[in-house]
Amino acid sequence: MAKTPTPPKVKEKSPTTIREKATGASAVIRSLEELGVKSVFGLPGGAALPLYDAIFQSTKIRHILVRHEQGAGHAAEGLAVSTGEVGVCIATSGPGASNLVTTLLDAYLDSVPLVAITGQVGANLIGTDAFQEADIIGATMPFVKHSFLITDADEIPARMAEAYHLAKTGRPGPVLVDVTKSAQNDPCEFVWPPKMDLPGYSPQVKPSLRMVREAARLIAGAHKPVLYVGGGVVRSRGHEELAELVKATGIPVVTTLQARGAFPDADPHHLGMPGMHGTVPAVAALQKADLLITLGARFDDRVTGKLDEFAPGAKVIHADIDPAEIGKNRQVDVAIVGDVKETITALVDEMEPTYEQYGKPDLTQWWEFLNHLRETYPVGYEEPDDGLMSPQYVLSRLGALAPDSIFTTGVGQHQMWAQQFIPWKFPGQLVNSCGAGTMGFGVPAAMGAKVGNPDKTVWCIDGDGSFQMTNQELATCRLNSIPIKVALINNSSLGMVRQWQNLFYDGRFSHTDLNTGHGTVRIPDFVKMAEAYDCHGIRVEKPEDVDAAIEEAMSVNDRPVVVEFVVSPDSMVWPMVPAGVSNDDILYARELRPIHEDEEQA
Repeated sequence: MAKTPTPPKVKEKSPTTIREKATGASAVIRSLEELGVKSVFGLPGGAALPLYDAIFQSTKIRHILVRHEQGAGHAAEGLAVSTGEVGVCIATSGPGASNLVTTLLDAYLDSVPLVAITGQVGANLIGTDAFQEADIIGATMPFVKHSFLITDADEIPARMAEAYHLAKTGRPGPVLVDVTKSAQNDPCEFVWPPKMDLPGYSPQVKPSLRMVREAARLIAGAHKPVLYVGGGVVRSRGHEELAELVKATGIPVVTTLQARGAFPDADPHHLGMPGMHGTVPAVAALQKADLLITLGARFDDRVTGKLDEFAPGAKVIHADIDPAEIGKNRQVDVAIVGDVKETITALVDEMEPTYEQYGKPDLTQWWEFLNHLRETYPVGYEEPDDGLMSPQYVLSRLGALAPDSIFTTGVGQHQMWAQQFIPWKFPGQLVNSCGAGTMGFGVPAAMGAKVGNPDKTVWCIDGDGSFQMTNQELATCRLNSIPIKVALINNSSLGMVRQWQNLFYDGRFSHTDLNTGHGTVRIPDFVKMAEAYDCHGIRVEKPEDVDAAIEEAMSVNDRPVVVEFVVSPDSMVWPMVPAGVSNDDILYARELRPIHEDEEQA
């Protein structure tokens, strides 16, 4: 039999170098094109005019003109979180750039890959207090991953490539590129690909096999383990690997607010969200655990409660790509630095041989304890005494009728009810502001999520307080054919602040009534506001009308829809761990603390 000849090796072609005469402004836009950016959100101004003249000539990039720079930034975040790509926004100097400060803080605390490009006054004017000059580099330095001030047009391709690379790799985050107007106007040679120069930046992606094996050994010896899953699993898209790890180990899972969807709620191994408004089983699992397998989470105070009383009997495995997070808030027993997706893959590979060597622990008693809590303290709600509609009912119906949608939220009670009553299925399905808690995040984030996922239905679940901060972006959505849907949970108040005033300030509701809902002057009228933006407006005040309104909203796809659900201001978010106390003091409802009948055995 003749031997099959070995095919000759084909020499791979090196990428063709592009060399073009350009201006600095066109070099910025050409860089974005070469990086594969399809959509940017922005608002022009004097120091960014050359950039806008260049983008006017681009046939590859869709620019979406927002009504406020904060909207541009949150839209870029919404695109980034829902797709895993880098979001890009543009603003001018001075107040244009400073309007992005909230966005940069938000993206920094939530590890969102973002490139923010700002115009700056001419290089010769820096430091003179020129018109619309602001030191945006200095102002934002504490909460960007990196920043560049560009005064030389020839540097632009390399700095843009570096900004994109920094935003996306390692622990994702926002990168600011501040380009002087003089650099935008100056001629240069556009060279692509450029040579990047990032000395000292080499994030560790591959985890240490020795530490992975040590983690596997601890898992094999644990009788009350918990997988504490954070937003890093969503950012790395490590959800499939996580499912394999759960299948191999049978360990219960809790997912933080940033991680909702990283593991499906429908899976019986999932206990829900831990922390201040977490489920009783999730909170108790962490408190009673003998081992926390922490994946891409940062021991945030909203999860831990009183830190020195958090999970007191647990050893800790902490896996994170950012070594600065490991040991920052909680001492760890096994530290694994690396991409969390690769870490989980390595753990899956190690579990079978480790179980063969040390035996697989019997978790039956642990699961009996947790399932008892799950049966005794399910997520639920009471109908409000005032006879008005329950917001929890609205969101449970929205989750049932639009289960495969992407959802963004504002910040407040509606955000917590959304994570409780919508069944989360996939990573990037929930897009919300966690670390910064930015009101006004919802509408522009929904706009960005819809641009990034044109074939998906995108709902913004918003409160009447958050909605009034950025609802002008409905105009952007209508004019750019971005048909988002808004479920406006109108309780006529700053609901979460009102809840705290109710619980901790003897019901002194100081400046939390917004006069938008039942029995008030209803300013503004949200349906009229929607119609003023040429959107479809619907008002719902009775539970029996909820399903029909959601179905009507789902049928409208040529413009944005705002469905105002007028709900009770007295509804509260339960369970709750008051700030500054131990998670052991969780309240299932007002003045009702869970009783752990099985604590001694567990």
